[in-house]
Amino acid sequence: MRLIAGLREADRHLTQRAASRIPPAIGRLLSAVEETAESSKLWCGAAAVMTAFGGWRGRRSAVSGLAALAVAQLVSNGVCKQLVDRPRPPKEWIEHDEVEDRPDSSSFPSGHTAAAVAFTATIAPMWPLAGALCAVPATLLAVERVQSGAHYPTDVAAGALIGLGSAWLTLHVPRLLRHCL
Repeated sequence: MRLIAGLREADRHLTQRAASRIPPAIGRLLSAVEETAESSKLWCGAAAVMTAFGGWRGRRSAVSGLAALAVAQLVSNGVCKQLVDRPRPPKEWIEHDEVEDRPDSSSFPSGHTAAAVAFTATIAPMWPLAGALCAVPATLLAVERVQSGAHYPTDVAAGALIGLGSAWLTLHVPRLLRHCL
């Protein structure tokens, strides 16, 4: 019980700190990244660029990244949010008006983070430069989800774990199936 109470207290403290300590200019940058990533537009755009300019490696990375993103979205939004009905952080914790724009769905886990991490972690081993470039907005997006009051830090951490698991599955299951068949 103390562990859960400690996690709740850490969630409260980190959420309030992120919402109040990030300078407004950085907050606007974070919001712009979130808007671009809404409905996976950022990752689909990255996949299109990779496909157009990356040759065989770009096409393979893009398809794998989008497959991992789809798995992450299915697990986070289609399963976990339905099973865990966690409310969003209380509005009184957030000192800015972005808190009014957050969704009504369950807070746990962060689907945005799951998708961003899944896409990035899948393409990174195939094309390290593209992975490094995608890691920047993926990290900014994870910070934004807490700063805006849309998620607790543990929601973002769970989303990141789902994204990493989705990337692992996408990268390894085809090989495992080839060996079994």
